[in-house]
Amino acid sequence: MFDLLIHADWSANEASKRQMAVAERASVGWQVTDVKQVPPNFLEVQLFGKKRVLAGFDFPIGLPAAYGKQTGFRDFREALAAFGDGDWAEFYTVAEEKKDISIQRPFYPKNVMPKGSKKRTYLLEALLRKELDTARADDLRRRCEYRTQKRPAASPIFWTLGAKQVGKAAIDGWQHVIRPALERGARLWPFDGRLADLSNAANCVLCETYPAEAYGHISNQFPVKGKRKQEVRRAGAEEMRKFAPRCGIEFAAKVQKQMGDGFGPDPSGEDAYDALAGLLSMIAVVQQHRDECGPLTPDELAWEGWIMGLATKDLLTACS
Repeated sequence: MFDLLIHADWSANEASKRQMAVAERASVGWQVTDVKQVPPNFLEVQLFGKKRVLAGFDFPIGLPAAYGKQTGFRDFREALAAFGDGDWAEFYTVAEEKKDISIQRPFYPKNVMPKGSKKRTYLLEALLRKELDTARADDLRRRCEYRTQKRPAASPIFWTLGAKQVGKAAIDGWQHVIRPALERGARLWPFDGRLADLSNAANCVLCETYPAEAYGHISNQFPVKGKRKQEVRRAGAEEMRKFAPRCGIEFAAKVQKQMGDGFGPDPSGEDAYDALAGLLSMIAVVQQHRDECGPLTPDELAWEGWIMGLATKDLLTACS
């Protein structure tokens, strides 16, 4: 179906932390050819070259349906085309105070929270009109972000504070990658269809990934805690090597060297580590060793989207 697979570990603020792993179709299976920094000409060269590309990004691509239905748009694709313009000019401007949060300006908070703040309950109150005594953090999440038996729940998209927040990456990625790519003819999984159909309809297909989800696809023993340490990443690379033959994956010599070195001594090596983990999960899906998703609801196909390779049966009931 595809000739080139790319997985990008995205950072909103530091270009050096944007790392991507690349695999090219080989005679049998795939060869991982590069793990490197995302270049400035990413769209022109990587996404819109002459090859059929599936590109995954580790930021949310979709909106909680409970929020999306309040925007007045038909679906996420229509909303994305409008965000940042006209009545939605402030959509990507992070709210500084509780009073600034609105349907048109949902991301919060911009800076460190003041002592005693109610934090996410402000979002629940402003965006979903939830009573604070009955509100749950999962009310702000898409279903694919619920916890599973292998990983905790993902951070809600509109929250922009802390090490696990994903809001800032979504703000940057939607404006500078997803929307421009769609305007150039890219297709968006799963909103526009299943992979088999999309690969025949466009030269560039975009999807959402989640490294924390990908770890469990590679191995139940995949090391997650302490991944900023070089020795932990070396151990993870060994699990990647064990996983690779099952999906017809080979590693170029330079990638093997990076893996053997644990992606270097700097803690930022975790970005390359995550980029490669996400790519291997994508290959497993493309090779049909793992389903791209389970049955999705109309709300998920219209608004929420899905994480590539996440099985619906693995999700646990919302409980936070």
